Amino acid sequence: MNIGLSTSVIQRGRSGVAQYVFALVRALLPHADRHRFTLFVLEEDLPLFGFARPKMKVLPVPEKFRAPVKNVLWHQMALPRLARNHRLDVLHVPSYRRMLWPRPCALVATIHDLAPFRLAKKYDWKRMLYGRVVARRLAHRQDEVVAVSQNTARDIVEFFRFSAGRLTMIHNGLDHARFFPGAREAARTRVAEPRGLGQPFFLYVARLEHPAKNHVRLIEAFNRFKAETRSDWKLALGGSDWHGAEVVHAMIRQSPFVRDIHCLGFVPDDDLPAWYRAAEVLVYPSLFEGFGMPPVEAMACGCPVISSTRGSLGEVVGDAAAFIDPESTNSLKEEMIRLAANAEKRERLRQAGLKRAQCFNWDETAAAMLNVYSRALTKRPGFRVVC
Repeated sequence: MNIGLSTSVIQRGRSGVAQYVFALVRALLPHADRHRFTLFVLEEDLPLFGFARPKMKVLPVPEKFRAPVKNVLWHQMALPRLARNHRLDVLHVPSYRRMLWPRPCALVATIHDLAPFRLAKKYDWKRMLYGRVVARRLAHRQDEVVAVSQNTARDIVEFFRFSAGRLTMIHNGLDHARFFPGAREAARTRVAEPRGLGQPFFLYVARLEHPAKNHVRLIEAFNRFKAETRSDWKLALGGSDWHGAEVVHAMIRQSPFVRDIHCLGFVPDDDLPAWYRAAEVLVYPSLFEGFGMPPVEAMACGCPVISSTRGSLGEVVGDAAAFIDPESTNSLKEEMIRLAANAEKRERLRQAGLKRAQCFNWDETAAAMLNVYSRALTKRPGFRVVC
């Protein structure tokens, strides 16, 4: 098959979709001897795909098409022409925001979540309208749609009125060569101590987005945790600023324990496993997730997890996390107190998490994705497979 993949939704590599795209491309590399792959990449993102160049064709997209509206238009007007010119058999768009209306070849889309239907203030009104109305119509133009969790699959059927016959659930994988247990002290020396985090700390890895990522309640819970326990534990927030980040920063400044709350900014990929190994506990109180990679990554690195069950999180982490009600500051505070005081419980969660993390593998995800590409192509009998 001649397969194309649009990558222009990766937000300069600083988003969950970006990690999905990078990991999927890496997992597809061993299949490049049997299939041809073409990646469409915005010019300033080209260095991020240097690892793929030896085996995959990487085509630059002019930087002027980065802005959201222009990028949507590029997908609807320029990409179909490029797909025909390069004689693609299948075109994969890994985001519902960029699904194609024209059908130049077999079309596959990945839908990570339908947050606009679940969170009223997730985006501004324009993006909410696009997600609720336009994307719904675009989804029906796809030959195959991939959902990254059973929860997302159910939402697609319910809110998009989508046929289950064209829908496949494929869990995200996990790169076990990157995420594995390691020495906590070495990890702390490498990443935590240079940032003033010598004491035990809770870690939250999520872009600073309000209200969806629930940082405000987490900070409130941490304030109460500190006030009640007089503990020396700290809180580290790893993630770049996003919509509503100013609310999160204001909450931090108002905290009586502001010196114990550390904003790490965007955590580079090379440092992320070390942060999981250095932390005593990952806290993940998100109000909604279509999958939720950080809890699984943390588990693979031997870090105990406190997690919300909203969206797909309960499905993904199974019984390997301590669960909280993300809308209850008290629920979160109490679980933080329990885990901070109970090393045995942390160890039980650590062992359960290591086992749970083995359920996710990018090689299996890539193999399943290739089956979806093939199935999409069979639905377009007029297209000839180019070997």
